[in-house]
Amino acid sequence: MQPQPIPYLTEEEYIEFERNSDIKNEYFDGEIFAMAGASEAHNLIVANVIVALGSQLKKKPCRVYPSDMRLKIESTKLYTYPDVMIVCGERKFDDKQKDMLLNPDVIVEVLSDSTESYDRSRKFCHYRQIASLKEYVMISQNIRKIEKFLKTENRQWLWEETDEEYPEIILESAGCSLHLEEVYDKVF
Repeated sequence: MQPQPIPYLTEEEYIEFERNSDIKNEYFDGEIFAMAGASEAHNLIVANVIVALGSQLKKKPCRVYPSDMRLKIESTKLYTYPDVMIVCGERKFDDKQKDMLLNPDVIVEVLSDSTESYDRSRKFCHYRQIASLKEYVMISQNIRKIEKFLKTENRQWLWEETDEEYPEIILESAGCSLHLEEVYDKVF
């Protein structure tokens, strides 16, 4: 189901609206889009990813954020809620509220039938504009598959995916990994 736009708002109006909203809304180019609820599989995968990454990053200078942390992409003015983000080192926020992150190192999205095309194309175009972003991970909720794009020093994006022979994705920028068995625990 496609999100329904709400009449044009400025960024300031969106932020005020969002901070008082009971639901999460994405914002782009003057429009806000209500985000739909997630399936059981989606929620289990996100929880598994947060547990796996959180335990690996306990004594490292990295923080794991769940989907309640809003991301502002300054150059494109997209405000969104990735499923999981990692920041290693200094965290940068838009204001004193500390509810709009500006500098993730890693973004993880769990793909659903209704969002997969957007997450792979237009959303990834926005994400690539984030200077701090080093890795973008997409996880299928329909099959056991993790894909990762890694930004090189030349700003090229290298793609890799898991399979039964290579069941693990290494997140170089955070010094941790995601394994198929952990990500899909109790999902299928």
